[in-house]
Amino acid sequence: MYIYDIYSMSTMTGDLDTPETPRMRVILSNSSSEPIYEQIARQIRAQIIGGELEEGSLLSSIRSLARDLQVSVITTKRAYEELEREGLIDTVGGKGTFVAAQNPQFLREKRMSLVEEKLADAVSEARLVGLSLDDLSEMLRLLAEEE
Repeated sequence: MYIYDIYSMSTMTGDLDTPETPRMRVILSNSSSEPIYEQIARQIRAQIIGGELEEGSLLSSIRSLARDLQVSVITTKRAYEELEREGLIDTVGGKGTFVAAQNPQFLREKRMSLVEEKLADAVSEARLVGLSLDDLSEMLRLLAEEE
């Protein structure tokens, strides 16, 4: 497993030494069954939806990201294409790739979808170990109350 911090260029400052500079954190696992481009896209998607990468932020170029992650340019291109199809990023010829403007309602729906996916995974795991719905509900309630 490899952890990479990739600094995106900030559209406001362009200065890599300031705390406002958005940073993409990408963790790649070559032992995962998930393809590398999907690992990259999933993590950037989560950072955009979570607000860590803000609207208008200039992302690393495809080549720069490939170099930083030590993967093929084709791999990073495929990840960016997937994010662009989803409307999360925009590529402007000669200027770069930016986090697209997001409708707040769209972002809420995306976040809810991610929560639903994780809950579905939790339900599947609970079934595997024989937990009842009441047990699972109690676990969820306790986790929610911790924060």
